[in-house]
Amino acid sequence: MDPAIVISQLSKQYKNKRGITDLNIEVARGEVYGFLGPNGAGKTTAMKVMTGLMSPDSGDVYINGYSITERYPLAMAGVGCIIESVAMFPYLTARDNMRMCARFYDGIDDKRIDECLELTGMLRFKNEKIRNYSLGMRQRMGIALAILSRPSVLILDEPLNGLDVEGMVEMRRLIGRLAEEEQTTFFISSHLIHDVELTCTKVGILYEGRLLAEAGMDEVLANYSSLENYYLSEVDDNVKPESGVSQRAV
Repeated sequence: MDPAIVISQLSKQYKNKRGITDLNIEVARGEVYGFLGPNGAGKTTAMKVMTGLMSPDSGDVYINGYSITERYPLAMAGVGCIIESVAMFPYLTARDNMRMCARFYDGIDDKRIDECLELTGMLRFKNEKIRNYSLGMRQRMGIALAILSRPSVLILDEPLNGLDVEGMVEMRRLIGRLAEEEQTTFFISSHLIHDVELTCTKVGILYEGRLLAEAGMDEVLANYSSLENYYLSEVDDNVKPESGVSQRAV
């Protein structure tokens, strides 16, 4: 079966020389891929390029076999995403925000809207206005919006940010369920190592815009006591001390 996501020789540089350089990643269908790295490593830049919010300097991304640079509408047809903050209408209720989003898709009715709100623990708050929501509630709403159209690929930038412990556990369970039962493919960025270890089936370490290493989570935990130790080992082995960047900053 063809991979759900193929990132091929992808580069994007800013004037300050930060960005991403020559990324090559393949994500199989139904895989939960963790994009792990410190703040400023280039995770959000890569995801903005993947979703067409930013043009690459070189390289391409293929989602479900379609190029984002040449066949963007087809590439994004089966994608749900959260990139940085979630944009919602603060003066509308959760349900009305969902209905606004549903207008862009075929076959999304109130039953599906309530299903997504229930999956993310937001059904009981559906008639409250977004402006009264906490950060964690807004994050749950973002995930509800992202899964609304039943996407085959979900690209999520720091999806657990702002959630309490209960919310993190619930979101991890939801991600695992969608991946296993519906073969939904996840590409998740995070700098929270513990959450990546508990959520993802494969991990890629991004450091200073370059992919240092990739491994299946089973392989990582078979050879290291934790994902944190694997991360630190790969950074120590691959990042030159003269770079001036702390090798212990996660």
